[in-house]
Amino acid sequence: MKIKEQIIALLKEVERPLMDIELAEIFNIDKKQLGEFFAVLDEMERNGEIMITRKKKYAVPEFYGLKRGKIQGTQKGFAFFIPEDASGDVFIPSEALNGAMHGDIVQIAVTSSSVEGKREEGEVQKIIERANTEIVGTFQKGNAFGFVVPDEKKINVDVYVPESLVNGAESGDKVVVRIIKWPTGKKNPEGKIIENLGKKGSNEADILSVIRKFKLPEAFPKKVVAEAESISVDVLEEDIVGRRDLRNDIVFTIDGSDAKDLDDAVSLKMLENGNFLLGVHIADVTHYVKENSKLDKEALKRATSVYLIDRVIPMLPKRLSNGVCSLNPQVNRLTLSVNMEIDSMGTVVNHEIYESVIKTVERLTYTDVSDILEQVERPELSKYDYLVDNFKLMAQLQGILREKRMRRGMIDFNFAEPKIILDEMGHPIDIIKEERRIANKIIEEFMLAANETVAEHMHWLEIPFVYRIHEMPSEEKIAAFNKVIHNFGYFVKGQHGDIHPKAIQNLLTKLEGKKEEHLISKLMLRSLKQAKYSPINEGHFGLASEYYCHFTSPIRRYPDLQIHRIIKEVLAGTMNEARIKRLEQIVAEASLQSSEQERLAEQAERDTDDLKMAEYLSGFIGEEFVGFVSTVTSFGMYIELENMCEGLVHVKSLMDDYYIYDEDTMSMTGERTKKRYTVGDEVIIVVDKVDIDARTVDFVIVKKLEA
Repeated sequence: MKIKEQIIALLKEVERPLMDIELAEIFNIDKKQLGEFFAVLDEMERNGEIMITRKKKYAVPEFYGLKRGKIQGTQKGFAFFIPEDASGDVFIPSEALNGAMHGDIVQIAVTSSSVEGKREEGEVQKIIERANTEIVGTFQKGNAFGFVVPDEKKINVDVYVPESLVNGAESGDKVVVRIIKWPTGKKNPEGKIIENLGKKGSNEADILSVIRKFKLPEAFPKKVVAEAESISVDVLEEDIVGRRDLRNDIVFTIDGSDAKDLDDAVSLKMLENGNFLLGVHIADVTHYVKENSKLDKEALKRATSVYLIDRVIPMLPKRLSNGVCSLNPQVNRLTLSVNMEIDSMGTVVNHEIYESVIKTVERLTYTDVSDILEQVERPELSKYDYLVDNFKLMAQLQGILREKRMRRGMIDFNFAEPKIILDEMGHPIDIIKEERRIANKIIEEFMLAANETVAEHMHWLEIPFVYRIHEMPSEEKIAAFNKVIHNFGYFVKGQHGDIHPKAIQNLLTKLEGKKEEHLISKLMLRSLKQAKYSPINEGHFGLASEYYCHFTSPIRRYPDLQIHRIIKEVLAGTMNEARIKRLEQIVAEASLQSSEQERLAEQAERDTDDLKMAEYLSGFIGEEFVGFVSTVTSFGMYIELENMCEGLVHVKSLMDDYYIYDEDTMSMTGERTKKRYTVGDEVIIVVDKVDIDARTVDFVIVKKLEA
């Protein structure tokens, strides 16, 4: 047990405050080490792990009813305290924040207990760690000063900027302001402008605002770039030695038309015994990105590439991600390959993992391959005639693999994704549904097969590894979901926290083609836990899989890169006890960092989409659309349109009656008219208001359409 943990354990055990010298005596601290020991106590006090009483004694905060956690701000000024021990949120009135801002780690005292469903109330006693040292917002200039209105509406105070620190910013500029004085009493925080992103409303300024808001690292450090520049743009002959040569095989990539970082290539043929031999060939990034190199450390820090609406913030410099690592056509590329022999029932009866070199014959797109298989007439596709038999064989295997997963109980959300079309200035001109076509499904199934095969292979070797896990949903979430879908006549079987993914898939199968399919599928997705990376293999609930990992995208995901490194060490026979012990720490760190950065990337991508959807709908104020009720809350209803844009109908805009919210059925019912709105209802709305900064759209209901 570390000294900090021992100090906390002791203070909890004795249940009374102790002087620093008493603690030193109990732990037999040598006089020469007293300074170091007292420094540890000071650090623990700063971090809120322990506290100092008025009599200069140390105690655990909970002994005095204090809690440590994070502040979640609101636009209205009050906030909620989210405790680290998950013991329940605490309401913090605006006057009790004492200078704390959204995202800050704080210590609070509970000032009133929860009564009749009312939350506990608290007051911030100490700010442990500030979350917002730099804030993105819109600058407004006054006569002798200016202020920045934060983009993040949960930060509900403007930042005062003295004239001397305006740094040339003009009203309406998107800026980054650095806090130099924190708020006290009724005084706003004070800051200085450190970066001008451009005029509010311009595409570049808006996207840069998202990048700065989520602290996404755009430019690579010079030393990382220099290391990347030292790598040859071509595969060297000595790099090929010892690898299996697949350059004469028919291997190709199938990706989106705008993809530049091509991680994966595929090959397929029939064996004499009637089985399929599927080859999945993945860019061997670890050949170039060595452990603990500057490239590797930067890749771990980023952990993922971030795909915003008009740009990519890559995990690796473009010289690698779009160059020597990308499986571009007709050039030598180093790969890590998995061969899988698959029988007519979709079972992988044999597999082999090995280092290889390939030369892809074509760089194909999902659209082209789907059009060929769906017999869409396009003369320019005739150049791929020599590959048509391969495509047909792949479609056949895809069907077999999918059928196997469905038998197993895999949850298959057949969601269309919104695709936002921008003009040359970066403004949204259309939003369409991007369907999963046959070529997308082929690659999806082949990558799933490779990921499962690799994960199972490594699991049985009992070597530290990064798994992709998806935990079972909570009993409470499924119970709440069942309450809502009961209105539609559905129910998901499973009780006492024991639910099989097949139960969910059976529901999705019943929903196919029904009006409520999209809606209930979305509600189901919200009820599931988020997948994450873990050094412990706990299986993947959504895929109904005992073994799963991410192996197929090492250019854009760090877990894939890390497990490639482990696999190659196993293949080379260099794994030993010391290395295994070191890997335990490495995979734990990679799992945590990658999971956290994945969430951050998702938030940034979602924020950018919400920005552009709001901007798009701002051009349709006063116009009518048909939509359906996707969520009902105490303050209103969210309506989703056909193009997947969403807006809020505030309960106060329902002028024909006083509406009562029923949480159990997720519905609102008029007290006098008994008119009822519930999830799934089809309505005609008018676009009323749009706040692009807040990413919010307000609708007003014109009428409810009868079923």
